[in-house]
Amino acid sequence: QVQLEESGGGSVQAGGSLRLSCAASGRMLSQLTMAWFRQAPGSERKFVAAINWSGSNTNYANSMKGRFTISRDNAKTTLYLQMNSLKPEDTAVYYCAARVWGLASSNKDEYNLWGQGTQVTVSS
Repeated sequence: QVQLEESGGGSVQAGGSLRLSCAASGRMLSQLTMAWFRQAPGSERKFVAAINWSGSNTNYANSMKGRFTISRDNAKTTLYLQMNSLKPEDTAVYYCAARVWGLASSNKDEYNLWGQGTQVTVSS
């Protein structure tokens, strides 16, 4: 089973940028689709972005489109989320998720591998 570990979270001011990373370790599953979700205080876990195995297809939540960019490295062992023009409402715990071969789904129930999350705090 693959293990996922997020990093890169922290505190930034509004308008700033941050890059999150999700490192995969252990036995690699074939053709993983990967995604980012986030959970703000008092709210449900929500979709942020997803990317297929090859990186050719991406999917973004409307509120993140144009500001966030999801990508993965050549070895397909690390997932990234580049976050620009951050807003206070982006404050949340960000989770890395993965699923066996499939579309870049926005449905969290379709992902069966999860990291522990990394905190992102954006101040005004």
